[in-house]
Amino acid sequence: MLDQWITWLPTLFSGLQVSLAVTGLSLLVGLPFGLLLAFGMLASSRVVSLATIVLVELGRGIPLLVVLYLAYFGLPDAGLTLSSYAAAVAGIAFSTGAYTSEIFRAGILNVPRGHIEAAQSMGMNWRDEARFIVLPQAIRAITPPLMSYSVIIFQATSLGYAIALPELLNRAYQIGSVTFEFLSVFLLAGLMYAAISIAVSHLVNTVQNRMS
Repeated sequence: MLDQWITWLPTLFSGLQVSLAVTGLSLLVGLPFGLLLAFGMLASSRVVSLATIVLVELGRGIPLLVVLYLAYFGLPDAGLTLSSYAAAVAGIAFSTGAYTSEIFRAGILNVPRGHIEAAQSMGMNWRDEARFIVLPQAIRAITPPLMSYSVIIFQATSLGYAIALPELLNRAYQIGSVTFEFLSVFLLAGLMYAAISIAVSHLVNTVQNRMS
């Protein structure tokens, strides 16, 4: 088995690189989107608040696999064709934004009201208030949860297999379909997923301990 694993590793590593790249891009797009949604839910305008809440609930309520199918197979009917890579990033980023919006919202609401009132008494507009007072404190509090969520996103990239994304699971299946050693190759792929996930989880614990 070990000899087989060594032979398969280059192919699986190429898939792992795709999985990590999609994870990074999805977070790069999804986290700012989640922050925007959080501010939308907290907006003073009831129309904006309700519209944002509906969008968030849709993003949280629709399974990610369905979102990926909509992005890859559904959008061409509307005149927009995405590659499997772009569809995966778009779909996962949308889901990321919907789920992390609640994390951002909780962090914003956790900022002491007195700090916000002090900023307002100094004549700060809402942009400066958010930039210098609210966000620095909120982001410090929510960094560990966001890092933990990144593990979920990394694991969710395996759903890209359904839209022909050449990620880790896809590469493992390709090897299995040729060698018929499905148990062995999927075990190796699972260990690679676990190695990344466990490493990030330990990093989260380290960050939490230092922050506390």
